[in-house]
Amino acid sequence: MKTNSTYVSYFTLSAYVDTGVFKYLYFLIVLTFYVLIICSNVLLLVVICVNRSLHEPMYLFLCSLFVNELFGSTGLFPFLLVQILSDGHTVSTSSCFLQIFCVHCYGSIEFFTIAVMSYDRYLAICCPLQYSSRMTSNKVSILTIFSWLYSVLATVVMMSLSISLQLCGNIINKVYCDNFSVVKLACSDTTVNNVYGIVYVSTVIVALIILIFFSYMRILKVCFSGCKQTRQKAVSTCTPHLASLLNFSFGAFFEILQSRFDMNSVPNMLRIFLSLYFLTCPPLFNPLIYGLKMSKLRNICKSLAFGQIM
Repeated sequence: MKTNSTYVSYFTLSAYVDTGVFKYLYFLIVLTFYVLIICSNVLLLVVICVNRSLHEPMYLFLCSLFVNELFGSTGLFPFLLVQILSDGHTVSTSSCFLQIFCVHCYGSIEFFTIAVMSYDRYLAICCPLQYSSRMTSNKVSILTIFSWLYSVLATVVMMSLSISLQLCGNIINKVYCDNFSVVKLACSDTTVNNVYGIVYVSTVIVALIILIFFSYMRILKVCFSGCKQTRQKAVSTCTPHLASLLNFSFGAFFEILQSRFDMNSVPNMLRIFLSLYFLTCPPLFNPLIYGLKMSKLRNICKSLAFGQIM
């Protein structure tokens, strides 16, 4: 990574502003969010793992979701806490690419898992008699491992293409590192990077969107044509999944919008909030959504809270 024979050893994150003594307040707020994310996700992971009645495909996919949210949050929050207290908002090249790996892996795994969960709900509601034979433990393992492995490999390929670029600057206009911000600094040809991004979006993201759309269209068809009991079951089991999907999609949409277009006309604090949304709100709200909306999980949490042994 050279620019005019000068090695880029660090990046400057220019989106930070001087907040004076308020930085300690921001530090406490961010630390509180991080602690809540860790505690809530770990709690539900433990509840699912220690209760055999929850060893079902739906809850096993939730375990993958919660582990990924812990992974993504850990790739962001400790870094964010250090930067809030720091006077010079710089990050070494190696640390920047490590964060890129965590952030992009988190986003890819999250989307994969949500798509797989929508397919699981489709089988449970539209093919209830075949559900046990079609969603076996082996299939759950294969889908989960594939989601993680493919996301890791895709991110490694993306990073290898970015690391080889020659950069003409080292200023990233964000509060954390992301791949597209680094690519925009390149003064060498980025055609391969762009082609890889287009291929990934067209083959993976579009396929997952089609899977999600197909699943929920079939579920909605059952809701409108089935009996009252079937509709109630569909609504009760799909509501948290749909809320999780919309929450993540909202954040991802604004992150893509901010990365691809000039957002200088948007107030700085709003840009920071929108860029952090998909990394903070899904890990923060998903445990709450699933813990409150899924009656079986909610009842077990209540039992544990009151000291009853399952």
